[in-house]
Amino acid sequence: MFNIERSTLTEYLIDQRRHHPDATGELNALILQVAQACKAISRAIAHGALADMLGDHGADNVQGEQQKKLDVLADNIFLRATHWGGSLAGMISEENEAPIPLPAGHSRGKYLLAFDPLDGSSNIDVNVAVGSIFSILRAATPGEDAGADDFLQPGTRQVAAGYAIYGPSTMLVLSVGKGVAGFTFNPILGDFFLTHPDIRVPSTTREFAINASNSRFWAPPVRRYVDECLAGRSGPRGTDFNMRWIASLVAETHRILMRGGVFLYPRDSKDPSKAGRLRLLYECNPIGFIIEQAGGRASTGHGPVLEVTPESLHQRIGFVFGSSDEVERIERYHLEPATTAERPLPLFNTRSLFSDSPAFTQ
Repeated sequence: MFNIERSTLTEYLIDQRRHHPDATGELNALILQVAQACKAISRAIAHGALADMLGDHGADNVQGEQQKKLDVLADNIFLRATHWGGSLAGMISEENEAPIPLPAGHSRGKYLLAFDPLDGSSNIDVNVAVGSIFSILRAATPGEDAGADDFLQPGTRQVAAGYAIYGPSTMLVLSVGKGVAGFTFNPILGDFFLTHPDIRVPSTTREFAINASNSRFWAPPVRRYVDECLAGRSGPRGTDFNMRWIASLVAETHRILMRGGVFLYPRDSKDPSKAGRLRLLYECNPIGFIIEQAGGRASTGHGPVLEVTPESLHQRIGFVFGSSDEVERIERYHLEPATTAERPLPLFNTRSLFSDSPAFTQ
């Protein structure tokens, strides 16, 4: 039964604004526009093949990645929902190489919006949870069009960040710098309602998420951490760990927020020209902001990701986040000098079809 006493997203934002008497309401308006975009994307995803929304778009984006039809649609939805409201001085997207021009004749505001319109889109065709991610920064010169350099701010300067996850239910998870709140979309009433008022990441965990297919490219500290987890109760950690991998940053984040865990997408040697796989401005920074506001830790593997000053709009970086104890352990492993004794065992031991016991060798 639906609880009509729950606060809506609008009511929550109004309450948050009361703590800032000088606020103009522009931030609230922008967040509500983003939420409107997420509602529209949720409906498009729900229709799937019925609306011919599955499959490839037929072109690559600026990242050199094959665009899905829903990638393009979600990007357009974000643009239409946010560009007209007067809160923005500029916006960037994963799908566009340069800042997206705002329409002539519309006023310019004091905020910048960076977003990934559809994270995890490789999962669309197999009906696995995907999401949208967004980050809001202050413009250097309010009221004027922002240039590319204006977006190159460390994640510590974010004023708000969030994501929507399109799964069995659609949720919007948001931080405006005072903790993390989760809102569930009611498609009948057409609004987001507060269902998770104070999300906290457990400090300890027995779950980790990493793409094990890249194990041969990992740095020794990462391999050491994973091998120790896989060693289970008989290993140095003295407990059994579960490994997860969804290939959707939003879905991985949501699981960690709900029950703890650690996510690793570290820099590796697969492509030495890339400093990582995930994008700093509109993936790592907003997710890192949410995780740290929820009491977790977000890192490059060496130090806080939110303290990194971006060098380009689509900069990639290594990313580790989740339960603080585990992230701190991974950072410590990167700082400790490697020794022969610490050299990790193979991720998976080679096993023959038959046992080596005497019963099979006689």
